[in-house]
Amino acid sequence: MKVHQLSAAVALALAGMAGAAIAQSAPPLRISLTADIRSTEPGVNRDSNSDAVVLHIVEGLVAYGEDAEVRPLLAKSIDISADGKTYTFTLRDGIKFHNGKPMTSADVLWTWQHYTGANSGWRCASEFDGRGTVKVTGVEAPDAHTVVYHLEKPSSLFLASLARTDCGGTGILSKDSVGADGAWIKPIGTGPFELAEWKRGEYIRLTKFAGYSNLDGKRDGYTGSKRPLVDEVRFMIVPDDSTAKAALQRGNIDIIEDVSNNDVPVLQGTPNVKVAYAPVMSMTALLLQTKDPVLSSPKMRQALAHAIDYKQLAAAVTEGLAQPNNSIVPLVSPYHDAAQKQGWEYDPARTQALLKEAGYKGQALTILTTKRYPQSYNSAVIVQAMLQSVGINAQLSVVEWATQLDRYNAGTYQMMTFPYSARLDAALNYEMVTGDKTKQPRKIWDSAEALKLVEAASVDTDHAKRQASFDQLHKLFLADVPSIPLYNGLDIGAYRSDVKGYQPWAVKKPRAWEVERVGG
Repeated sequence: MKVHQLSAAVALALAGMAGAAIAQSAPPLRISLTADIRSTEPGVNRDSNSDAVVLHIVEGLVAYGEDAEVRPLLAKSIDISADGKTYTFTLRDGIKFHNGKPMTSADVLWTWQHYTGANSGWRCASEFDGRGTVKVTGVEAPDAHTVVYHLEKPSSLFLASLARTDCGGTGILSKDSVGADGAWIKPIGTGPFELAEWKRGEYIRLTKFAGYSNLDGKRDGYTGSKRPLVDEVRFMIVPDDSTAKAALQRGNIDIIEDVSNNDVPVLQGTPNVKVAYAPVMSMTALLLQTKDPVLSSPKMRQALAHAIDYKQLAAAVTEGLAQPNNSIVPLVSPYHDAAQKQGWEYDPARTQALLKEAGYKGQALTILTTKRYPQSYNSAVIVQAMLQSVGINAQLSVVEWATQLDRYNAGTYQMMTFPYSARLDAALNYEMVTGDKTKQPRKIWDSAEALKLVEAASVDTDHAKRQASFDQLHKLFLADVPSIPLYNGLDIGAYRSDVKGYQPWAVKKPRAWEVERVGG
């Protein structure tokens, strides 16, 4: 009943906005969000929706490109010292804040001090003070266009950490973003849109920044060309999926930024609605507890790996949209090359031979799963059927998400289908699964050789050296089978046919720049 009342209220608000828009020559571009944002301060009291909105307003020295590779944004160039411990950023010319003030290195320095100050609340402070992967020992601004960061030791993850969306992209702020007492007011950044209004529970209104200094070239993730082609963007809070779909069909919303796989066929058949999608960095995998008496045998784990038809599974779970991927490195990563394309072949006969070699006697193997994430649950059902078809006594145990997460963190399971959230660097992809199980039971791979390779990839800044580490890791992973990666997720967006330029991408966040209306 509560959901129905909320949906009706949202529908009325959307209809009212549509009516108001008719009187305007250029109605706002309306993008639905499932929940309100938590704050407007980059990386503080944030969630995914907050990040998505704030990153239209602020920009950092670097940002993720379309392929999740880090590239310059407010920086014109980046020079890394021979020892890998000094990063010199040269700023682009002519950058202005939304208040008209020019951006200089002094603003970069002030922003860094604001983020890393005591009790700042910035999520990523621990990522740069030595508690995380990087320790910044000092930052200086020798002239108006130069900023120098000093690190305690080399790190290939320094730039990736600066670019992280949950860090607000380490967006550079004008001092006017805070009051005289240091209290937060609103983000005054350099992005293509500026914050105009936040009506809590209803919408966040952004307006075009006429003084935006655009990069040349094409759109490229959070960098590249980011022209604001509409005068106003409204992120509409629409918690109910059915309400959002109805509003899109009526024309009261222009874009739904996160569509479920199950809704794709319906929306594809809806007049005046288009659907687009792109692979993302998240991963669904079948986890195997290598400490389990049955699964401790590598032969047994290899038997499981060859019993799954990955193409059929990925097609069935994602409505034919996703491709299988047996690598920890996502398909869209710049480090997914020929080595990562190698996987386990679906081979029931080989499974039978491996089961015999492993001494399998028909013991029950339980797959833990939850209905909270339909793709993960559907994967478990299909995997169970495939394993049973080759004589493996696979059972399904369906639990609440909280229970599954507790079991995952404690390592108390035999097998489970698990949805990993996106990591935007291949070293972080491996770090999320590799580690000492006695200290971190949630880890699935405790190979000493793998740990050394992950550590090397986290330090090396040379692409070729990092690639060699990831290639060797994948080879070891295929042989050891500590888990079975199945496929990467999708970013699916639906939009009105008069919207041009909207494009889902690897980071799974909406982008309103380079988007316009056509045909009146």
